Amino acid sequence: MLALVTGAAGFIGSHLVDRLLADGHEVIGVDDLSSGANVQPGVELWEMDVADPSLVEKAAVRRPEVICHLAAQVSVRVSVADPLRDARTNVVGTANVLEAARAAGSRKVVFTSSCAVYGVPDALPVPPDAELRPASPYAASKVSGEVYAEMYRALHRVDFTTLTLANVYGPRQTPEGEAGVISIFTDALLAGRPTRVYGDGTQTRDYVYVLDVVDAFARAAGERGGGLRLNVGTGAETTDRELHSLVAAAAGAPDDPEFAPPRLGDLPAMAVDPAATGDALGWEPRVALPEGLAATVAWARDRAAP
Repeated sequence: MLALVTGAAGFIGSHLVDRLLADGHEVIGVDDLSSGANVQPGVELWEMDVADPSLVEKAAVRRPEVICHLAAQVSVRVSVADPLRDARTNVVGTANVLEAARAAGSRKVVFTSSCAVYGVPDALPVPPDAELRPASPYAASKVSGEVYAEMYRALHRVDFTTLTLANVYGPRQTPEGEAGVISIFTDALLAGRPTRVYGDGTQTRDYVYVLDVVDAFARAAGERGGGLRLNVGTGAETTDRELHSLVAAAAGAPDDPEFAPPRLGDLPAMAVDPAATGDALGWEPRVALPEGLAATVAWARDRAAP
């Protein structure tokens, strides 16, 4: 299979490229290298913005069977500060990818969505058929991408699977810019710098290991899961304070964070129900949080070594 992966040099995308290559597939990567440079040998790299119209022309020539669309502006705060930038990457970029799939005659697009689309849910863990309540331009852009994917399936018979991700963590995620709290805690604790928990530490999130996420993408790239939104998470809530303790234990560092006022717009709690993903793809999360944190801290320690 020839697969095209947007965001191929980033955190999740580079792991997905590794998996697809290991499974014997040919891979084309699309990335502007603005938020990662994890480019693997054996990958045909198109260094370009995901909204570049020439993507459609190039895809029509190479004709990938599947497109896994991970390139995105991923920061809620950036989206609030600059909604036009967010829309250009996440809305125009997604429309461009879907048009590339149509032009290439691709069988399927695997679209990356976010649990942010659920807003403040009625109950946890959130099922994939829950009402969508986007509360930021970023979340709205992801809802837009889902609508576009459904439309292309109806209009042009390009199949899709939407994977709605919980908080992804693991090796290659770095704390520079808008990164996950685990990488921020990890690098600070390894360097002996202060760490900070916002609010009283009771805010919760659902943390899912990057290789489990990649397994969901690899399965969704097949014939199963067409036309569905599927959650990729563990269904378990971990508080910010509990998370700090777990990262500190993995890093062998003191568990003594500073506390700061809560940040405007942060959701109080989130976890997604992955049961339907198991039914549709035969997928389940396999890496427990302490195990994944140990691997993440080991990678970060090697990265920081002189």
